[in-house]
Amino acid sequence: MIQSMTGYGKAVVAYNEKKISVEVKSLNSKSLDLSVRLAPLYREKEMELRQCIAKALERGKVDFALWIEKDAGTDATPINGALVENYYRQIKDIAARTGIAEPTDWFQTLLRLPDVTTRTEVEQLSDEEWQVAMQAVYQALAQLQDFRLQEGKALMKKFTEKVDNIEKLLHSLEPYEKSRVEKIRARITDGLRNIPEADYDKNRLEQELIYYIEKLDISEEKQRLANHLSYFRQTMDSGHAQGKKLGFIAQEMGREINTTGSKSNHAEMQNIVVKMKDELEQIKEQVLNVL
Repeated sequence: MIQSMTGYGKAVVAYNEKKISVEVKSLNSKSLDLSVRLAPLYREKEMELRQCIAKALERGKVDFALWIEKDAGTDATPINGALVENYYRQIKDIAARTGIAEPTDWFQTLLRLPDVTTRTEVEQLSDEEWQVAMQAVYQALAQLQDFRLQEGKALMKKFTEKVDNIEKLLHSLEPYEKSRVEKIRARITDGLRNIPEADYDKNRLEQELIYYIEKLDISEEKQRLANHLSYFRQTMDSGHAQGKKLGFIAQEMGREINTTGSKSNHAEMQNIVVKMKDELEQIKEQVLNVL
């Protein structure tokens, strides 16, 4: 089963008074192009997270974000009560000694003084919190992988339809092949008859016709294209991470279709080739999204 590179996953877990959120998005890319945004507390774990994401997603343009939301009560900056009391006593003493009037709004004055509301403690990431956060990471990655599988099923259905269409068009060439040979032979022979003074060796003409018609034969191209169509189907069924391989097979299919078109020398056959090219172009566009 093939997978798409397009996906989205999000998970939220709770730890104490925190809400830890993880979001991961991916689009198609030739390799893994990973962008990581983390809450400051988790930056020390960036390399570990990158390895985890790379192992799970393998390829794609991936945007990963982890952020924290705290309850308003726990996130409030604490007031340094001891420092406020110290400032209060100092201002009272200065006012008494100098005769300067005391403030009318003590709280407004005291809360503006240095370090009264400065957060001094440094938060540390505990192992327990990290384990909880990783649960959110795994949940978001699993959700994205499920999304990729669903998209992969849709792509596989599309590819199967297009490959079947090319195969039908390939079989539709057969009725025109014999009539094409006869038309080529008749056109050359009639052309020679219309030149009265032309003198030619019929045996030599027959040999040249056989050589010319053999050059226009598309049997090998048809067989190789049929093999490529079969290999494309097998590759889709063989497992994931087959996007590049499917792309290479599509290129080979294009070569055989182009050669068939250049050898056709027949209007109806060339119309069929154009239709095959259109179906193949749709495969090439979508195969870029396959993991």
